[in-house]
Amino acid sequence: MAEKRDYYEVLGVSRDASDAEIKKAYRKLSKKYHPDINKEEGAEDKFKEVSEAYEVLSDSQKRAAYDQYGHAANDPNFGGGFGGGGFGGGSYGGAGFGFEDIFEQFFGGSGGSRQSPNAPRRGSDLQYRVTLTFEEAIFGKETTIKYNRNEECHTCHGSGAKPGTSPVTCSKCHGTGAVQVEQNTPFGRVMTQRACDVCSGTGQEIKEKCQTCHGAGIEAKEHSVKVTVPAGVETDQQIRLSGQGEAGQNGGPYGDLYVVFRVQPSEEYERDGTEIYYELPISFVQAALGDEITVPTVHGKVKLKVPGGTQTGTSFRLKGKGAPSIRGNFTGDQHVKVTVKTPTKLSEKERELFQRLAEESGQTVRANNEGGFFDKMRDMFDK
Repeated sequence: MAEKRDYYEVLGVSRDASDAEIKKAYRKLSKKYHPDINKEEGAEDKFKEVSEAYEVLSDSQKRAAYDQYGHAANDPNFGGGFGGGGFGGGSYGGAGFGFEDIFEQFFGGSGGSRQSPNAPRRGSDLQYRVTLTFEEAIFGKETTIKYNRNEECHTCHGSGAKPGTSPVTCSKCHGTGAVQVEQNTPFGRVMTQRACDVCSGTGQEIKEKCQTCHGAGIEAKEHSVKVTVPAGVETDQQIRLSGQGEAGQNGGPYGDLYVVFRVQPSEEYERDGTEIYYELPISFVQAALGDEITVPTVHGKVKLKVPGGTQTGTSFRLKGKGAPSIRGNFTGDQHVKVTVKTPTKLSEKERELFQRLAEESGQTVRANNEGGFFDKMRDMFDK
């Protein structure tokens, strides 16, 4: 019998791959080798190999056992099974067994009751990221997203059996999903309980498998759902869509979908919660004499009165022109920070006017401007 390949190698991922990376690799390969799509010789075997690898690596407990013991972790002829949690500090014979592992291996479990293998199980949750513009995050929107998920097989409706047939009670474990195995241990000959190797612990045999899902009861399909983006959402906030995750097993409910938002930065505005900040450049003349200036906001353009003698760095508040609270009970403000622009080039007429202003104020205008009127004006507005 050919030696099994490493599960990580089968899926083409590293040993520290995340759950999302493992799922992505499985979906790509299962679609590539699915017998209904790929008619090449050996495709079905590769599909089964990929499915087996994913079944182990997608389950945190099975993956942990596999990382420690390799293929032996799921070999019915090895040990007594591996459980997660419990006491992990002890060791036995130099091996990395905790106390609970020893109990599990030699005595078939820690004494807890075994859940029915045919009990309904809820599907896994999924996550989807939505990128929003700055304005979309402020006002919210409705959009439809599409993603792949495992759904109940449309042919067998989740039973895994060929239409017209049904799964039958396992002939070996009689529906319990577990078998008793006699084993030699340092404590003598004991009976251990393991998952049935005929039904893989399900308690049921499928004599004739569904041609669509090959007995899995689920199939990968593209799914779409409408998402209402709440007004005022920020980066890394999320909403939960109930029942939009992976299909459950044995008639269990679908998992949930978590939609996580990422907001693109704005070229004009800065945001801090419900408050928006905008920098407004004005001229020396506007700052000195005052002016009514049109200011852009996310809610549209508004008029702002800048009083005479306004200094650079002065901030004005526009009430209710910020972002709405995610709870919808109030809207923040927009803060307008004024920066006074220093003129770099003057026409002859402008220079003449500034010289007359300097004379009126009793200031000296030097030829190179160093330490003269313009520098004093700049200093005045910078204070």
